[in-house]
Amino acid sequence: MLDEYIDNLRDDIINETCNLINIPSVSEETNNPAMPFGKYANDALNYVLELGNKLGFRTKNIDGYCGYIEFGEGEKLLGIIGHLDVVPSGDGWMTPPFYATIKNGKIYGRGAIDDKGPVIASLYAMKAIKDNLKINYRVRLILGINEEKDWKCIKHYKEKEELPIIGFSPDADFPCIYAEKGIATVYFKDDYSKYNEFPIKISEIDCNNNAINVVPKTCKVSLYIDTSKISLTDVTNFLDTEIDTLNFDINYSISDNHILLNSSGIQAHSAHPDLGKNAISPMIILLNRLFNKFDYHINIFEFFEKYIANEFDGKSLGLNLTDESGSLTLNTGRFDFYENFVQIGINLRIPVNTNIEDVTNSIVRKCKNYSLETFVTGIQEPLYIPKDNYLVKTLCDIFNKTTNSNLEPIAIGGGTYARAFKNCVSFGANFPGDTDMCHQANEFISIDKLILSCKIYAKAIYELTK
Repeated sequence: MLDEYIDNLRDDIINETCNLINIPSVSEETNNPAMPFGKYANDALNYVLELGNKLGFRTKNIDGYCGYIEFGEGEKLLGIIGHLDVVPSGDGWMTPPFYATIKNGKIYGRGAIDDKGPVIASLYAMKAIKDNLKINYRVRLILGINEEKDWKCIKHYKEKEELPIIGFSPDADFPCIYAEKGIATVYFKDDYSKYNEFPIKISEIDCNNNAINVVPKTCKVSLYIDTSKISLTDVTNFLDTEIDTLNFDINYSISDNHILLNSSGIQAHSAHPDLGKNAISPMIILLNRLFNKFDYHINIFEFFEKYIANEFDGKSLGLNLTDESGSLTLNTGRFDFYENFVQIGINLRIPVNTNIEDVTNSIVRKCKNYSLETFVTGIQEPLYIPKDNYLVKTLCDIFNKTTNSNLEPIAIGGGTYARAFKNCVSFGANFPGDTDMCHQANEFISIDKLILSCKIYAKAIYELTK
């Protein structure tokens, strides 16, 4: 009954997913109390709340920070926690990132799989239950719009609203996630005024405002060469040799006494840095070697090449840790030059049995040896619910029965809203064997799997609330 009902909603699910993708809802913190995360994030929130109203649900906008869509009666509350904000589009798209394109049975666009498609699938799964079956809970779809940055939306929700007693987030993988690594970001910076007398000077760094949780695709650095003290030819000869020797995907151009370096990479989610190619790391290594070649030394660059370089496992930092949730990963996601400071940001995904503070303190101590200022932000404690827990077993069973599979729950390096609530896990909508397109160019969701996800979510809602 549910499957047939959802099949009849297929066109609506596709159209609403496309409409939502068309809103470029990158979260931007503002001073506007009515739109704390910017116009477009606000537009996305209002669009889905209005859709909830049209479908016959109760809705609430919570101070512009977040909102919810709800149905059912009773004291107990099941939460489905998703987000409507997205990471910046980045480069390399074959279709317009903020205009949904249907091609070869897929919907392309930023947010298609992370997390707009799954949110729409969850909403129509709620409609399928509301219109066809009786349950003993209230079911609430909680909508955040600052997930890709600081989670201030969900913090606001928890301060203002009722917490679900059980739930899931449609923002990861099937069959079910039982563990999510801890997350932290460490920024370290160097006072560049100490180096103003060097004949090679950084005048600009541009990494396309890369999000810290994205493997950067581009990095550009502009250098000024004081040719009264150093030969431009000597600099370019070194660059030619070093770029060729290291096999870096870096090119440069010259304008008067300026050199513009351009590093290219492959974008990916920072939870999977091995699936991308970091554009920042080789740029910093090249800069360090360029300055050293002429006997000039910049602390932050020397620290970076010694302890991080092109690694994403933390080995040189002494942090190559692992447990059942997987290995520690590290993504160099930010490289900035502002107010005479050079700053680098690294995003860490930390195994569940490792203390986050021990990891960040170890990095901070090493930074102090190079006179670098540091600050730690974005800490998210890990999620861990045993595999034999009722919630994990129920969701896994639903997926396996629906897809004729026999898969075990998994651990991930990504962080979802599930870790913000007790007795909550992440559940879909990436299917086993699918390429993880989160945060990548040409992000898409398969239409058939979008509809199948809706059916799985409907069954999950019923099983957890009947």
